Amino acid sequence: MAATGQVAGGLTAYDRQVLTAVNAGAASLSFVGSGFIVLCYVLFKELRKFSFKLVFYLALSDMLCSFFSMVGDPSRGFFCYSHGYSTHFFCVASFLWTTTIAFTLHRTVVRHKTDVEDMEAMFHLYVWGTSLVMTVVRSIGNNHSHLGTWCWSQSGRTGKAIHFITFYMPLWGAILYNGFTYFQVISMLKNARRMAVGMSDRTYQSDARAEMKALNRWGYYPLILIGAWAFGTINRIHDFIEPGHKIFWLSLLDVGTSALMGLFNSIAYGLNSSVRRAIYERFWPDRLQRWFPNSSRFRNQQQESELVALKIEDQH
Repeated sequence: MAATGQVAGGLTAYDRQVLTAVNAGAASLSFVGSGFIVLCYVLFKELRKFSFKLVFYLALSDMLCSFFSMVGDPSRGFFCYSHGYSTHFFCVASFLWTTTIAFTLHRTVVRHKTDVEDMEAMFHLYVWGTSLVMTVVRSIGNNHSHLGTWCWSQSGRTGKAIHFITFYMPLWGAILYNGFTYFQVISMLKNARRMAVGMSDRTYQSDARAEMKALNRWGYYPLILIGAWAFGTINRIHDFIEPGHKIFWLSLLDVGTSALMGLFNSIAYGLNSSVRRAIYERFWPDRLQRWFPNSSRFRNQQQESELVALKIEDQH
């Protein structure tokens, strides 16, 4: 990607063409996936709860990150600069929004707080402010060079170090924070379930099973960022240690997986039961009624799987 998957020497013209095609194709898939979630949020009023609003901001960041990755034109200075700055800004914003979702889950489930909706302005300041600072710092000492379709390709060690500090360090900080947060939430629910079994509280056992089913899915979310950026991190470290010796297959995995981050996020965070139900109710209501004749009971079951929204609504 423009701000994260640069290539330097050691690659042939054909290699760069392949990387260009892979980047464009993967970014297009991410743009469509994240754009779909943004469209759902705009069309369906029932999805405009605070928990899904955070998913909307995540999808919006992914969509813009993918868009600028596709439209950058290195042959023209202005578009090259906008390519590099914009992609870096929105990619950082994307993984920062995942930390706000993890924070919301932890605060409502583990700490039993009901003030997360009041923190929306703080979330915006944290995400957009941090993204802006990282992008500005990244531009210091940057020569704005470009190669193939990648702008902002630093050849010096200083530029590469700044790149790592302003992108990969906060990225892995977000990964560690998300992993630790989800671990705490799942551990707490497992302990609550054991207590319910010990007390033979059948009602609570049923609730705990529903919560664990939802949290099992959330527990895999940190793996999305790892899968999207592990090869990019390895590629950056390798390029810093051995500049001028680019490995094609590593660059290919770097470009392909990082450009697919928006698609991964849209499937994991956005395509949940509430979204699917909203689509069926809007476009196929007869089919939904035929499949689920007890509509009100089905609605309650679906809402239970949206753990964050359920916790916030019940406590207000």
